[in-house]
Amino acid sequence: MPYVKPVETAERINFLASSKFQNFTYQVSDEGVQPDERGRKIVKAGTILPANDSTAEGILFTDVDVTEGPQPGALLVEGYVLEERLPVAPTADAKAALTKITFR
Repeated sequence: MPYVKPVETAERINFLASSKFQNFTYQVSDEGVQPDERGRKIVKAGTILPANDSTAEGILFTDVDVTEGPQPGALLVEGYVLEERLPVAPTADAKAALTKITFR
């Protein structure tokens, strides 16, 4: 009997407006992250961290699974971003804090 496994696909929206950007490693917290339908805690790419306010340090570059606790991720700190493609629109305070990110 052959082994059959369901295939999962990932959908990632490209929110970059330019190929020039700078990322740094960032410890993504698992606090307040709700599990999805499979029980996984995923922080979505495009999330402003650590919060969408004046404390913003950057934008998460790829999805990060924090089901087992905090995990390292790539944080975009400099570049051009298509604002309407982010999962949550940045607040005015977050935009002011992200001085090296240009929103288009």
